[in-house]
Amino acid sequence: MPNISRKGYLMPESPIRKLVPFAEAAKARGVKVHHLNIGQPDIKTPEVAMDAIRNFEPKVVEYSHSAGILSYRKKLVEYYKSVNIDVTPDEMIVGTGASEAILFSLLSCMDDGDEIIIPEPFYANYNGFAVNAGVKVVPISSSIESGFALPPMEDFEKAITPKTKAIMLCNPNNPTGYLYSKEELEIVKKMVLKHDLFLISDEVYREFTYDNHEHFSVMNLEGLEQNVILIDSVSKRYSACGFRIGVMISKNKEVMSTAMKFAQARLSPPTFGQVAAEAAIDTPAEYFTEALAEYKNRRDVVVDRINKMEGAFCPNPKGAFYVVAKLPIDNADKFCQWLLEDFNLNNETVMLAPATGFYATKGLGMDEVRISYVLNVNDLNASMDCLQEAIKVYPGRK
Repeated sequence: MPNISRKGYLMPESPIRKLVPFAEAAKARGVKVHHLNIGQPDIKTPEVAMDAIRNFEPKVVEYSHSAGILSYRKKLVEYYKSVNIDVTPDEMIVGTGASEAILFSLLSCMDDGDEIIIPEPFYANYNGFAVNAGVKVVPISSSIESGFALPPMEDFEKAITPKTKAIMLCNPNNPTGYLYSKEELEIVKKMVLKHDLFLISDEVYREFTYDNHEHFSVMNLEGLEQNVILIDSVSKRYSACGFRIGVMISKNKEVMSTAMKFAQARLSPPTFGQVAAEAAIDTPAEYFTEALAEYKNRRDVVVDRINKMEGAFCPNPKGAFYVVAKLPIDNADKFCQWLLEDFNLNNETVMLAPATGFYATKGLGMDEVRISYVLNVNDLNASMDCLQEAIKVYPGRK
């Protein structure tokens, strides 16, 4: 029998989705499963976007421009101007979600065997994109004790080799919710310039910052214009993950012309998603005000409840809608599976993502889980009730 590819062998399973069969089995037994494992918002998608889809009635659904529909890119210019980012339509390529935008970025800037430095824990699929592009991820560990703040620059210096081509950040961060400050980004800027690297910044959670903290984009780091690639998406901003629309942005013309070749090879991003995403830019401001207030309430519930559990600790994140919590458990993968296979409280249980899948360094995250606070407050409290009782009776409790 022929062998599968080496890339196929190396491609990691999703730590977010690999427990789905156990959740399905639990539901089949009649157990209610509270899904805190995946960043799928339950906030309603804006009506203005849904109306655009309903009213879009072309005689032929054609390929769009490989860089994305021009009217959408022009509308994106207006959006970015509203968040103090100055770009032009020619400086962006619309992708099938931020996922494709990240892949285009890696393929355009890096060769097989090149290295990219990423603070861990990080969004698990970065590993998959790197394998796809033949790139090696070099992790630099941040700690839960510091709230997952940017690791010291000495750690970056130690990790840089002749193969290092880029640093990647997610801000606000998935999975930790950490918000990198302007001061921290200025430190990264010095490192990038010193070693002539690319800085890829995933800013898909830009709208979700709490406690009067403001998001600062790498696009506004002066003197770094030719090094920066911005990754963005409509998935979380408009609670529209299924639109599958993201964007890659850079002022580096060589990077963008190279990425365009990859964009042409896949022909074009989804037409209906672009139509909806363009309309979504006109979403009323109160939509975001209400969503942000709701997420803050949810964050406060989760952080407060976990920190009251014996042996548990959870930093208070400043952004996104995730927390990484430390629990008194021996093995996060076993614990998350046990929750679905062997535990229920009044016929309810909770599905979490083991944090091990968000680290590239083996052995880290063994007593940590990622929680997405994407359920309403009542369901979150019920989920925390399940988690609190589960910790008490888990056979592998530490």
